[in-house]
Amino acid sequence: MSEVIIPDWPAPANVKALQTTRGGGYSRPPYDSLNFGDHVGDNPMAVAKNRQSLSLPSEPVWLEQVHGVEVVLAEQAACRPKADATVSFHPGAVCAVMTADCLPVLLCDHAGTVVAAVHAGWRGLADGVIEAAVARMQVAPDTLMAWLGPAIGPQAFEVGEDVKQAFISHDAAADNAFTPVAGTASSGTRKYLADIYLLARQRLNAMGINHIFGGGLCTCTDSERFFSFRRDNKTGRMATLIWMD
Repeated sequence: MSEVIIPDWPAPANVKALQTTRGGGYSRPPYDSLNFGDHVGDNPMAVAKNRQSLSLPSEPVWLEQVHGVEVVLAEQAACRPKADATVSFHPGAVCAVMTADCLPVLLCDHAGTVVAAVHAGWRGLADGVIEAAVARMQVAPDTLMAWLGPAIGPQAFEVGEDVKQAFISHDAAADNAFTPVAGTASSGTRKYLADIYLLARQRLNAMGINHIFGGGLCTCTDSERFFSFRRDNKTGRMATLIWMD
């Protein structure tokens, strides 16, 4: 049986969401066992069985994620569109993103009329993928709530100066999300520990989205529950899904 996390947020009753873990599926090591990625070298039959193990109203729109800001409508998307966010206005259409350290973000409005799933790796997050998804939802941002799924935590996400500059060039307050790694300045290649959860909250707050839930689960340090590309390199992918009844 698939082992999943049900987001703890005050979404409307007609909004359904779930976050998969690595447990309960059919894939063999190093993809063990509930892998949803069909692009990582896993047995396609195992991936298909894993995807079929979820009780969903329809086949999710599985994206070809490219760390960009493209957004598609779940009810209109073709097979495997190149995009990093999906929005739906129609009951039964399932939005999905896959991750193994990047941040999955779920969005819905308080009235339960629109939902979205966003794949926010650092590049997409810096370039505005959350903002692009919110714009496509066509409702006032202050009517939205967000849930932040499992991602690489602030004690494990070591990045370079280029990543820091990508964020602070947009908002100087992003500097608060970067902690210098001791001893790296003298080597000439200063490194930082980045808090991707804080960076996402800053972006959401800047749009007027203040009802933010989730966060705090580290994919890199919790090898029992989560896949992590940075930890293992060759690994599976979790799925983060949202839809309306």
